[in-house]
Amino acid sequence: MDMTDAIIGNYHKHHLDVLVCLGGGGTQKNALHLHEHGLNIITLPKTIDNDVAQTDMTFGFDTALGIATEAIDRLHSTAHSHHRIIVVEIMGHRAGWLALGAGIAGGADVILIPEIPYHIENVAEAIRQRSREGKRFSIVAVAEGAVSQEHVRNVQAVAKRRDKAKTKKAKQAAKAELQTLKSANAGSAVRLAQQLEELTGLESRLTILGHLQRGGTPSAADRLLATQLGTACTEFIQNGQYGVMVALQNGKTVAVPLKEVAGKLKTVPPDHEWIQSARGVGTCLGD
Repeated sequence: MDMTDAIIGNYHKHHLDVLVCLGGGGTQKNALHLHEHGLNIITLPKTIDNDVAQTDMTFGFDTALGIATEAIDRLHSTAHSHHRIIVVEIMGHRAGWLALGAGIAGGADVILIPEIPYHIENVAEAIRQRSREGKRFSIVAVAEGAVSQEHVRNVQAVAKRRDKAKTKKAKQAAKAELQTLKSANAGSAVRLAQQLEELTGLESRLTILGHLQRGGTPSAADRLLATQLGTACTEFIQNGQYGVMVALQNGKTVAVPLKEVAGKLKTVPPDHEWIQSARGVGTCLGD
């Protein structure tokens, strides 16, 4: 339902000077839409996924990172004492910042993120190698949106068939198959745990952190970041600088045009230092 007219009406009804919007990618996109309809808009990047473009960090991320890291710390005890594989599903549909950061900080043995499609046999072999070394337990930190290489190949094959379809019926059938594939991946962590148990012979358990990552007491770092961005926001308002997102770049607050943010996603680069660090300590990334 398009609520644009209602929002514009309420904006003018209450004689607002500016609307400050806090949120992730969807918020930035909607904020740009409202700005293009004549409203004075400023946004701040708030999401635990840390996937908003043009800012080094979003507030909410550090708090969720601490929660996910503590969960991994706690799960180490039961994994070790019962000789189990513990698969921990961490939020992040399209970007793996949270799973990667928590996985490294919590000492996960395997980290799987959307940016690096995994091969299940590579993951299983990493766990089997730990068993051969006398470590009969493993922690697997997996982002919600992590996908296998097999899944990627299947999606690409169906997409290719859709693009080459010569009839409307064939194109619709391919689209439906693509949707089925994407929906099926929603339960990938469950299948992953089952596959690893079958391939390694170790009992496997799945823990889904879910919305625990979205609540709780904000970390000091998040409070500082929110304050830093918030005070900069007031300065931009005083200067009449609208249609921008207040971002953190190289430790400084800057105003980024919403057109450079809306509809864009900040994913983990393959050469990011966190990726290099994970590989450096022997963490399996599944590729």
